[in-house]
Amino acid sequence: MTDVTSAKSARRPHHWRRDLIELAALFTAVVVADTIAKTVVRGADGPYMLVFSAIALIATATFHTWWARRHSHAPPAGDPGGSGHPLPPRTGADNGEPVETSLWRMRTTVRDAPGSLAALCTALARHQVDILTLQTHPLAEGTVDEFLLRAPTALQASELNREIAAAGGSSTWIERADAHDLVDTPTRLLGLATRTALDAAELPLALRQLLGRCTIHSLPAVSLTGRPTGETAPVEGVLEETVMRLRDPNGGAITIERPYLPFTPTEFARARALVELDARLGPRIPRSHDVLTLPEGNEITVRRADQSDLVAARAMHDRCSERTLGLRYHGPVGDADRYLDHLLSPRFGRTLAVQTASGRLVALGHLMWDGDETEVALMVEDDWQRRGIGSELLGRLVAMAVEAGCESVYAVTQSSNTGMVAAMRALNLPLDYQIEEGTLVITARLGATRTRSRLPYEEYQQAER
Repeated sequence: MTDVTSAKSARRPHHWRRDLIELAALFTAVVVADTIAKTVVRGADGPYMLVFSAIALIATATFHTWWARRHSHAPPAGDPGGSGHPLPPRTGADNGEPVETSLWRMRTTVRDAPGSLAALCTALARHQVDILTLQTHPLAEGTVDEFLLRAPTALQASELNREIAAAGGSSTWIERADAHDLVDTPTRLLGLATRTALDAAELPLALRQLLGRCTIHSLPAVSLTGRPTGETAPVEGVLEETVMRLRDPNGGAITIERPYLPFTPTEFARARALVELDARLGPRIPRSHDVLTLPEGNEITVRRADQSDLVAARAMHDRCSERTLGLRYHGPVGDADRYLDHLLSPRFGRTLAVQTASGRLVALGHLMWDGDETEVALMVEDDWQRRGIGSELLGRLVAMAVEAGCESVYAVTQSSNTGMVAAMRALNLPLDYQIEEGTLVITARLGATRTRSRLPYEEYQQAER
């Protein structure tokens, strides 16, 4: 668009009433001027009348200029943009200084009626809250609106919730957001789909990022003892308020629970689309290899492992001593082999394998998704212990957990396993220790992950009542 076109489109339309008034004023001015001229010529007070006429003319011109500017060019009071809609009173600082702000994610349910969303936006604008993104989730009755907000830091979540309730919102839920949430929804969904397509182990993580804080359980169709578990789901899945069940492509079911916030049909459709994508692509893991040199000069390769490495992993078990197997599995050594198929499945986590130059597996490291928590476990063949392999695997697994957004990882071992304790301490992370009947649980808190503070859903319900 050229400047000329912009100037033309910016002109205000002419009105015939204004033209008629101006024409009448012109004729009136001519008549008045003729009368004054005759009076000046014929009367003795002509000079005085001329002065008074000049003063009246100046006053009239001044009034007309003020009136024209106010009604033809200036926006209405309280509307700096000239949109015709007054802004609500400001609650922040008016001295031009920047106000510190925070990001929030908010979800509320409104009636499916004209003006419902406008009432919410007005309530937010009253407190100088900026709406960055908005998603709508249609329901059978009403609509769920999900906002990403930038609000003054001084604004409390409880105060904002009361305003939303007064504007017609119900079942309101708010939590802190961060810069990662600034990505628009289509871009975020494409990113999650790409991660799922590259790595089958990403599906639970993608579902968690898609649906927010939730608990995801992958329930196999067959237990570790070989018995059917009865866990399954229809092809189309099941949605029941705060629980959804989807068919696992590997057999069994994926159960997702979010007790503080019901799932919407839109969220259910998105989750089902990710699971269907995973099913169509089949088993897959990234084929990256890192070659490392041990202090004595031997080269080893660290890579991702899956169920195709089952034979090599069983051979490594056969070479391990009963003590090594017992420290890893905390149970009968004879039952260790039947866990491998489960551990190597990318559905339940990620596995790293250490391979020698001859192709033999000598160590395995597991990062396992356990609902809201994440477990790490290591096993190194006896002849390759005390060479730094366990510490190398543990460091890589923890880095994966940080990348996945986990807040902590824990390891279950025996108090006599000094190697595992030393490897956990070498992470230089805050550690928590719990000992029960000889079993040691070490939890490492991962400060690199993003954290959120949220107001519990129950508190919002009480605030609304």
